[in-house]
Amino acid sequence: MASDEGNTRIDSWIWSVRLTKTRSLAATACRAGHVRVNGERVKPAYTVRTGDEVRLRHAGRERVVVVSRLVRKRVGAAVAAECFVDNTPPEPPREEIPLIGLRDRGTGRPTKRDRREIEQLRGH
Repeated sequence: MASDEGNTRIDSWIWSVRLTKTRSLAATACRAGHVRVNGERVKPAYTVRTGDEVRLRHAGRERVVVVSRLVRKRVGAAVAAECFVDNTPPEPPREEIPLIGLRDRGTGRPTKRDRREIEQLRGH
C-alpha cells in the first residue's frame, strides 16, 4: 500500500480505489467533465486531498464519495473501501423505472405502425 499524502492525481486515485476499471477511463471521465471535486470540474492531473468530495458520473449513475485516505497504486477491494466514505444516494427501486416500448415475448416482428408507436414512446 503506497500512501502518499498530498501528491495523488485524481485520475490515479479514482482508479486505485476501484471506482473505474482503468486509469484511462478515469482520465477520460475527467476530461469529459464527469468528475467534480468540491463542486468544481477537474482535469486528470488535479491533486486530490483527504476530505475532498468527489462526484463521478460513470456507467449511468453518479457516485458521491469523500476521500478518507490517499493511495497511488491500485489496492484490493477491502482496502479500497477504507479509502473513501460512500455518500452515493441509493438507486430507485426497479418497479419505479418505467419500461418503455417492451413487447410481449413471441408476438413476432413489430409492424410499421407498432414501430412508430415505440419510437414515439422512446422520444426518437
